[in-house]
Amino acid sequence: MPYRSPVQDFQFILDRVVDYGQVTECEQFAEAGEDVTSAILTEAAKLCDEVMAPLQRPGDLQGAVLENGVVRSSPGFAEGYRAIAEGGWVGMAADPEFGGMGLPQALSSSVHDMMSGACLSLQLNPLLTQGQIEALEHHASDEMKALYLPKLISGEWTGTMNLTEPQAGSDVGALRSKAEPNGDGTYAISGQKIFISWGDNDFAGNVCHLVLARLPDGAPGTKGISLFMVPKRIPDENGEPGVANSLRVVSLEHKLGLHGSPTAVMEYDGATGWLVGEPHKGMAAMFTMMNNARLGVGIQGIGVAEGAYQHALAYATDRKQGRTPVEGGGAIIDHADVRRMLATMKAEIFAARSIALACAVAIDMGNATGDADWKSRAAFLTPIAKAFGTDVGIEVATLGVQVHGGMGFIEETGAAQYLRDVRVTSIYEGTNGIQAMDLVARKMMDGGEAAYRLLDEIEAGAEAARGTMPELAQQVWSAAETLREATETLIGQQDLNDRFAGAVPYLSAFARVLGAHYHLKAALAEGGEGPRSRLARFYVERLLPEHSALLAHATQGAEGLYAVSAEDLVA
Repeated sequence: MPYRSPVQDFQFILDRVVDYGQVTECEQFAEAGEDVTSAILTEAAKLCDEVMAPLQRPGDLQGAVLENGVVRSSPGFAEGYRAIAEGGWVGMAADPEFGGMGLPQALSSSVHDMMSGACLSLQLNPLLTQGQIEALEHHASDEMKALYLPKLISGEWTGTMNLTEPQAGSDVGALRSKAEPNGDGTYAISGQKIFISWGDNDFAGNVCHLVLARLPDGAPGTKGISLFMVPKRIPDENGEPGVANSLRVVSLEHKLGLHGSPTAVMEYDGATGWLVGEPHKGMAAMFTMMNNARLGVGIQGIGVAEGAYQHALAYATDRKQGRTPVEGGGAIIDHADVRRMLATMKAEIFAARSIALACAVAIDMGNATGDADWKSRAAFLTPIAKAFGTDVGIEVATLGVQVHGGMGFIEETGAAQYLRDVRVTSIYEGTNGIQAMDLVARKMMDGGEAAYRLLDEIEAGAEAARGTMPELAQQVWSAAETLREATETLIGQQDLNDRFAGAVPYLSAFARVLGAHYHLKAALAEGGEGPRSRLARFYVERLLPEHSALLAHATQGAEGLYAVSAEDLVA
């Protein structure tokens, strides 16, 4: 089945659910009003449906390969990337001073959702470049900005991030890569990095690597890490790619999915690099790139979920099997369990997409106004958007295989590719466990203020819906109160490990309640009658109750968890 970008869903969520209008009322984004937003979504949908989606299956069947030290991309990917670059899509949110569109994150996130549903392997490339653009905008010198940003924004050059090493995964501070001063303002970068998505390609004029390494006087751990720009080819006096730098792709990983996206082992052997930002402040610069990348990864999960859902829906509508209990065409969509799975898929996608776009709106408002409350909301929602979005991607892709039955296990149907491709999203850019730990620790250093403001908003929304949908409104209000009590319990736990023991179910519960809030807003916008209202009722009555069990788990602390000893686990 061909992928079709859900443009109407984005327009509805932006207009009626996440209050996107307040973003375009800000001077910074005044030009991204209704007409521009509609035009951007429509044109992006054409790119996704007509150019990127046809590359989804070929990229899986014939992935990127390494030949004589050169990465060869999947058939059609070079042409697909050029269409993305020439359309200006790489620089959607970038600074207009260097050739970007300066669009809001909420709008560019919507486009990335569509791109992810069309072909995640290719979408990864511009997403990484956009993260690098943002890091350079905030931390690079004026000279570096002038040299690199125009070419990254135009898509002439592409960007990567190099954090992970064989012994330094989530513990970035354990890295061994070194940076030695050359005496001329440059540094010799040496070390090996792994899991480098799109570490090389055969269609960009240059590949620009942001590399974490330690200076000779760098302290142990993350506090002694610096960030460097290390291009594949060293720019000449005219800013064009010159001589090859001392770096290479050692190998490409053989992966479960995302075959069209080369994941490289990179080796730097005294490669020439330039410091980005201040010495020993590399993690701060990299986190500028990673925070929005985490939202972007959550959106990848949602986009893949959309593709998997559309694929399963088409199959269920066409496949006839057994007698159905309701009048219809006799297709399996009329069986109760298949209807349950499809309704779950659609309801989960709406909830996750609304959370992600609400997070993007908060980022935009924080950037446009400088308001601390908006910034704290964006920070609080980011781990929820990343973890829930990717969990939904995996759940929906799994259900997609199940809807296909035995044919879902057969590669020719294409159902399994969605599951294989999306599985890594809950791992990279900080595992979902790390997202949850961040939520209950760093994001609650304000004493829970950001969480409580969200809960106040959820309860106010439920109060507003009491006249139209009293039963649903009461369930959402009660869930918010239960979540408030659990939040107070977590904040009262002084031992962080007690919080960590329940972090994942707590994050899931918060996402469940937020999802119900946004479904209720959608139903209210529709007047309480219609397809969105029926979907809201399904979510609130059948999925929201999960929050109670999740919170019971979340508030148990660590003692009972560690009562199950390591020896018990191997007995």
